[in-house]
Amino acid sequence: MIGVWLAAAPVALSAPSAPAADAAATMPLEDMPGMAGMSMGPMQGGRAPRDARSPDYSDGIGYGSMTGMDMADDAPFGRLLVDQLEEFHAESANGQTWEAEGWYGGDFDKLWIRSEGERSRGRLAEGDVEAFWNHAVAAYWGTQLGIRHDLGRGSERDWASFGIQGLAPYWFEVEVTAYAGTGGRTAARLRMQYETLFTQRLVLQPEIETNVYGRADPARRLGSGWSDFTVGLRLRYEFRRELAPYLGVVWRRAFGGTADFRRAEGDSITDRRIVAGLRFWF
Repeated sequence: MIGVWLAAAPVALSAPSAPAADAAATMPLEDMPGMAGMSMGPMQGGRAPRDARSPDYSDGIGYGSMTGMDMADDAPFGRLLVDQLEEFHAESANGQTWEAEGWYGGDFDKLWIRSEGERSRGRLAEGDVEAFWNHAVAAYWGTQLGIRHDLGRGSERDWASFGIQGLAPYWFEVEVTAYAGTGGRTAARLRMQYETLFTQRLVLQPEIETNVYGRADPARRLGSGWSDFTVGLRLRYEFRRELAPYLGVVWRRAFGGTADFRRAEGDSITDRRIVAGLRFWF
């Protein structure tokens, strides 16, 4: 064992010093001992030609946005959602109803259009169209400033409107809108809905809506105060996310002066409906 150690000792003692090691590390391959006549190939590194790379390493490729990967806040996009397009059967009459909304704009500011209404007994009974400037004020929330135009039976009305809409905790979709019209008319509307997924395709959607008016409007059979309350329950099956037929039930009731107007015309103040329709968006 001593003899082996003595034989190896000269090798260990002859290791190159640090300066010599640094020189060997920077020595070209062809100048190293035993490597004469050999050159470094293109796949082994070496010094690149002067024009091999552009100064910023872009190789002349611009820094434009990638298709489908745009993250700019001002990139416009839009959507049209027909949430309810349905036929209903009630005790008093049959008819059709709709509820739709669409928007176009960027992350912070959008043009927002929405409409709802009802046709029964062969004519347009009631409806409205609203146009807003929607401005994002917080995550999932936006303020809305615009106008509303009423359609259907009676005199048509125009309103200035202001509201807020968004996604409340526990995934409740909320819309609260206040209106001011000519002649000192005022109104307010609250709408809420929620989605319960039984499966990835079978979805139950409860919805409530209520309206309040500051003064009576006999031409449109509307009383002052709390006017009406609607509860809907719709079960849809999404063949695709963009296309879903549904079945449901809806219960509506009039209150206060609105109920008095309906009684005077022989109509019931409560309405129970079975509905079938289609929900789609693109």
